[in-house]
Amino acid sequence: MASAAEQLAANINFGAIAKADELKKRIWFTLGALIIYRLGTYIPLPGIDPEALRQSFQNASGGVLGLFNMFSGGAVERMAIFALNIMPYISASIIVQLLTSVLPSLEALKKEGEAGRKILNQYTRYLTVFLAVFQSWGIAVGLQSSGTIVQSPGPFFLISTVITLTGGTMFLMWLGEQITSRGIGNGTSLIIFAGIVANLPNAIAGTLELGRQGAISTGLILGVIVMAVAIIYFVVFMERAQRRLLINYPKRQVGNRIYEGQTSFLPLKLNTSGVIPPIFASSLLLLPATIGSFQSNADGTGIISMLTTYLGHGRPAYMFLYAALIVFFAFFYTAIVFNPTETADNLKKQGGFIPGIRPGERTADFIDQVLTRITVLGAAYLVIICLIPELLVSYAALPFYFGGTSLLIVVSVTMDTVAQVHGHLLAHQYEGLVKKAKLKGARRR
Repeated sequence: MASAAEQLAANINFGAIAKADELKKRIWFTLGALIIYRLGTYIPLPGIDPEALRQSFQNASGGVLGLFNMFSGGAVERMAIFALNIMPYISASIIVQLLTSVLPSLEALKKEGEAGRKILNQYTRYLTVFLAVFQSWGIAVGLQSSGTIVQSPGPFFLISTVITLTGGTMFLMWLGEQITSRGIGNGTSLIIFAGIVANLPNAIAGTLELGRQGAISTGLILGVIVMAVAIIYFVVFMERAQRRLLINYPKRQVGNRIYEGQTSFLPLKLNTSGVIPPIFASSLLLLPATIGSFQSNADGTGIISMLTTYLGHGRPAYMFLYAALIVFFAFFYTAIVFNPTETADNLKKQGGFIPGIRPGERTADFIDQVLTRITVLGAAYLVIICLIPELLVSYAALPFYFGGTSLLIVVSVTMDTVAQVHGHLLAHQYEGLVKKAKLKGARRR
C-alpha cells in the first residue's frame, strides 16, 4: 500500500512554480480554458422560456438529469449551449474501449501503437458526434413536447437545438484536447472537475444557512466537516494503493557483454476500474425516476411509478442495488481494461518472471488471482464511499452536495493534476542542473 495525503501535498512547491515559466504558461492556459467553459454554461439555448424550464427541471432533478446537471455545473438546469457537456465523448470512449476487447479488428489496432491509437481516437470522435446528435435531438423533442418551455416550437427550433448542443460538445472535446496538450492535467477530467466544483460554494452556503435557521445542528455540521476530511484522506490513500508483484529478469548476454539480472515490479491498482462503476450504477438506478418525472400526469399505478417509489434515495432496495451494481461493474470493467494473459505473454517475451511461478499460463492465472482479490477490496471501498453520502442525505436530512461519484472524480483529478505539476517541476529542475553543468564546463575551458 502506498502512503497517503502528506506525500501528495508535499509534491507542490509554489516557490518552484513561480520560477518555472513553461509551467506557469500551462497553468494560465488551463485556467483560461476553464473560464471559457464556465462562461458557456451560462449561455442559454435560443427560444427557451427560463422560468418554465426552471419549474420543469425541479420535477425531474431527482433522476439522471440531476446527475448530469451536477457534472455540467448547472448547464442542464439552465439548458445552456454546453448542456450535454463532455458526457457523449466519455460515453463514446468507454464504448470504443469495450469494443476493443470484443472485436478482433479493433484489438489489432490497439496493439499497433501510436498509429492504431490515432485511428481509435478518430472512431471515438465519430461516435461522439453520433451520440451528441442523438441526445440533443431527444432533448429538443422533449423540450418542444412540454408545451410551455419552447417559445416558438417547430422544425427550426429542433434543428438549431441539435446543431447548438452538438457543436457545444464538440467544442468541449476540442477544448479538453487543447488543455491536455498545452495546459496541465487531463482536459476532459478537468472540465468535469470544474463543473462539479462550481456549485460547491452555493452548497456550502446553503448548509450554513440551514444551520443558522436551526434546521441543522451546529454539532452535525462540524461532524460532517471532520468526516469529509477523513473521507478525502481515505480516498487519496485507496486511490494510491497498489499491490506490487515482484518481477525478475535473468542475466543476458548481448555480444561480448553480459548484463546482470534486474528486478522490477508490476503495479496493480487497488481500484483499477476508477469512477466507472459508480457512474454506471447511478445512471441505471436513476432511470426509473427520470422516466417517472416525464409521466407526471399518470395515475401513479404503473410499473415505473412503483419502481420510482421503491428505488428512491435512501430506500433499502436502492442501497442494496446500488452496492450490488457497483461491485458488478467494478469486476466487469476491471476484466475489460486489464488482461492477465496479455500481461503474462509480454513478461514472457521480455524474459521476465514472477519468482516461484512458471512463465506463461501459470503466471496469467496467478496475476488473475491477485487481481481478483484486490478488486474485492476496491469494490468494497467504492461501496463505502458511495453509500456514506446516501446515508447522510436520507437519515440525517443533510443536503450533502458531494456524492460518491463526484467525490471520487474531484479527488482523482486533483491527484492527477498535482502529479503532473510535480513532473513539470522535476523537468524544470533537471534543465536547470544541465544548464549549470554546461556553464561550469564552459568556464573551465
